[in-house]
This record gives sequence, C-alpha cells and structure tokens, in this order.
Amino acid sequence: MTVSSCRYSTAKREDIKESILKLLNRHNIIFGDYKWTEFDDCFLTNNVQSVAIVDTELKVKERQPINLSECHLCIHIFHLNEEGPSTENLEEENENIIAANHWVLPTAEFHGLWESLIYDDEVKSDLLDYVTTTLLFSDRNVDSNLISWNRVVLLHGPPGTGKTSLCKALAQKLSIRLSHRYSYGQLIEINSHSLFSKWFSESGKLVTKMFQKIHEFIDDRDALVFVLIDEVESLTAARNSCQAGTEPSDAIRVVNAVLTQIDQIKRFPNVVILTTSNITDKIDMAFVDRADIKQYIGPPPTAAIFKIYLSCLEELMKCQIIYPRQQLLTLRELEVIGYVENDVSKLSLILKEIARKSAGLSGRVLRKLPFLAHALYIQSPNVTMAAFLRALSLVVDKQFEERAKLSDCV
Repeated sequence: MTVSSCRYSTAKREDIKESILKLLNRHNIIFGDYKWTEFDDCFLTNNVQSVAIVDTELKVKERQPINLSECHLCIHIFHLNEEGPSTENLEEENENIIAANHWVLPTAEFHGLWESLIYDDEVKSDLLDYVTTTLLFSDRNVDSNLISWNRVVLLHGPPGTGKTSLCKALAQKLSIRLSHRYSYGQLIEINSHSLFSKWFSESGKLVTKMFQKIHEFIDDRDALVFVLIDEVESLTAARNSCQAGTEPSDAIRVVNAVLTQIDQIKRFPNVVILTTSNITDKIDMAFVDRADIKQYIGPPPTAAIFKIYLSCLEELMKCQIIYPRQQLLTLRELEVIGYVENDVSKLSLILKEIARKSAGLSGRVLRKLPFLAHALYIQSPNVTMAAFLRALSLVVDKQFEERAKLSDCV
C-alpha cells in the first residue's frame, strides 16, 4: 500500500505508519484496490494526502473481499515532488540543445498514472518482477559473464497504446516500492530527435555526451535512475540509411555510440533503461538483442476496455457529473449473476456492449471518449448514468465513422 504524505508535514514516519494501521483496523475489508482521501482522524487529515491499497489485481484478477488483517502489507510512505521536469542541455556550436527532460521521483505529475493504465495480461507484474530480479542478481553478485542481463526493457506496438506512459508509471512505481533502498528516483527522458536529427553529423558525440551526464546521476548510489528512450527506432533508422548510401559513417557512429553506452551502463546496479518503439522493423537487431524484455503493447481487448470505461465513469460520478451515483457490475459479476431485471444489471450490460464495439481503439482514444460524449451529446452540469451511456455509445460510433472517412481520403 502507498501513503502520500502532505508536502509540509513534519510528522515522523513511525507515527504516520501507526495511524495508518489503526485506520486499517477500522476498515479491514476491501474489494480490490481502494483509496482514502478523507479521514476520520485529525492526525491523518493534517499529515496525509491519500492512503491507497494498490496492485491487488496483480495477484487476484477478479474483485473479491480482501481481509487486510490477514494480509502481509508493505507500507510505502512518500512525499510527491511538485517541481515538475527540468531540462538537461548540451552545448554544440554555441547553441544549447535540449537533450533530455529530467524528473525527480516520485513526482506529482505521474501520481495515479500506474493505476490508470489497464491491461488484460501480466504486463505490469512482469515488469515489476523483472526489476526485482535485476536487483537480486546484483545483490548476490551473480557473474554477468555466465548469466547475462542488460537492464534494458523494450515496449513495442502501435501508437496510442500507453507505452511511454507505462515507462513513466513504472519508474514512479519502483521509486516508491524501493524507497527503503533508494532515497529517491530519477527519470531522464532522452530527446531522441534533438540528438539524432538536428545535428546528425555530430550525433555520435552528442549521444556520448548525453550518457556522460547520465553517469553523473548514476554515481549517486542513493538514487534509482531510469533512462527513457522514446521511439528508439530514431537511433537505428539512421543506420538503415547506410543501405541507401546516405551519411553511412555518421549513421554507424550513432548506433555504435548508443550500444557502447548501454554496455557500459549495465554494470551499475541502480539503473534501468526503458525504451519504446512504434516501428519494430526499424530497430537495429544489435539493440534488440540487448533488451532483456521485449513486450508487445497492443490495443486493449474488450475486458480491458470495459475496465477503462468503468474507471472513467467512477471519476465522473466522484465529480458529480454523472449523478446520482450508481455502482455498475464487473464482467465477472455479470457472468456469475447472469441477467437480473434491475437498473444495475441493465446499465452494466449496456456498458459491456459499448466496450465490445470499441474494440480496436487505442487506450489513448478510449480515455478521450467520455469527454467527447459529454461535449458533443450532453453539455449539462450533470447527467444520469443511462443518459451518459447513450452518449458514450454514440461517440464510439462517431469515432469509427470518422476513421472510415479518413481512410477514404487517403
């Protein structure tokens, strides 16, 4: 479980933990993930922003009662950094190049991002387990010449499926989970296009300079460092141009510089390299071979779409845009209960049908649809659940109509 303490709180962690345990004794039965933002305890009100039971779905797939008194709880207490990202600049020919964005973790900007990303398989738990194993092998001094791992993750798939968001959320999650070991986390998101496009003739040197800066962060052994390279094919598309005879020597220098730096950085126990790609056939095989995990992130299946919509509806009910509040059934509950002649069952079945016909839409698009449903078909301060679902169904149909028109124009 995670505890976000107030920014200016001076309370001791031991005192906060003691109050949290008392809270859990009063509310020890939950159904899946649960979050408190209001408290019946003055101490918690004054010192804590939120208390969340998280990641229950990583082990228990369907919502069912969880008795917290019978569970082993890991309590992580943290402050959110509210300063936002800074930039890392490189000087080249009397000009500053913005080479990377830099966050100190955990940051308010990524708070709740992990929970908002919904997948229908083991993606999240696999990534968490991967980093746990890299740390274990480093701690036990496993000979990397005999058993090899490179601390490199590659997420690939079509645009809009949440690859970059998942990388950022993973960095945030691990910075909190491993706070007993590292004082804080750092995320350096490399600006690939600045390094590999604008100054192509100097790209190899710029890559080396960028990683020299990263080494400065890694040298702080109290920090857990994540290096994010978004659209990693940008590094290798240049190398592919060798086949066309354009800029061959510089292209090779770019990729060789990246591979050399990855090989050097993997010996440090406190760094993980996270990469994404929309175009897998553009990625150089020498880089692919260095990735320990190559995870495909595709459009969400119907079950995941249903969960995404449920989370959106819950937020709109919390903000009283959908009013009055109505608890919908999960897909599993629909299967167990079957069809019952009541409003909850009817509304849940309507949402199931909307999720079914939304198949093929990316997570990025799905998260926009509740907003568009309200903007295009409601435009009222509050609306009933039934009326909102009608609007959501219409906006899904409209989305596919617009896609068909765009295809006809191409």
